[in-house]
Amino acid sequence: MRKWSISFFGMLIWSLTGFAQKSVDCNSKVIQDSLFNIYSKKARKFKWNEPGRNQTYDSLLAICPNISEAYQEKGLPYLMNGNLEKAFEYNNKAVELDPVRWTAYRGYLHCIYAKNYEKAIIDLEAAEKLTPNAFIQDHTFSFYTALSYMKLGNYDKAEKYFLKDIAQQKRGEGKNDIHFNSLLYFGIMYYLMNEFDKAEIYLRDCLQLYEQHPMANYYMAMILKITGNKQQNIYFEKAKQYMHEGYKMNEPNAFRVTYPRQITMQDIEKR
Repeated sequence: MRKWSISFFGMLIWSLTGFAQKSVDCNSKVIQDSLFNIYSKKARKFKWNEPGRNQTYDSLLAICPNISEAYQEKGLPYLMNGNLEKAFEYNNKAVELDPVRWTAYRGYLHCIYAKNYEKAIIDLEAAEKLTPNAFIQDHTFSFYTALSYMKLGNYDKAEKYFLKDIAQQKRGEGKNDIHFNSLLYFGIMYYLMNEFDKAEIYLRDCLQLYEQHPMANYYMAMILKITGNKQQNIYFEKAKQYMHEGYKMNEPNAFRVTYPRQITMQDIEKR
């Protein structure tokens, strides 16, 4: 009976799309979700840069212009081809319609893509109030807030939010591993502060979880170089080897956008 009712409801939604917009209750979240599911399946038949994908979401918005997910999806091709102004235009509309769902994502975009760290902090702190202790792109909101403060040179605030990030990951029984890039960037922050002992502790913890991490090996080598430790060459060679073998920092979209303090093979070779 349940299977039949779902199919019937899907057919009902399809029939509704043939009527005028006023015939559809666009304020109903159930209707919105059902319509979005139908049209997103159609959109996925196209590649992200094909006109048909965008036209599919335009057809959906002609029925219900208040579906935030549709605006978000329309912005993704612009994000992928580097047109941030257009990407934010659609993302802003998604936030306007559903701030609970999309504010944190916009903060992530400001931090990682636009490098507008002041705006990132505003969005991420607002998102924390809307959905406390939530995650975006595999990390806590505090992680991206900490990165933003680090890039702004406010290390006191960065330290505060890195500690909050790690504490949030340890909630409950505290048996989960901390994300290795939380440890990486905590170490990099202390490296920038010239607190090399603290930096080394966090980078070694990072390498315990992911020993092939090119960036962790590189920054460990840089610390050892500064402190006069001859083991620096071991870590420089590891960084070079692992990067050559294709190991990455393993962050979403890191192949498309540069993360803070991200290194290249050239950085390693010119050490």
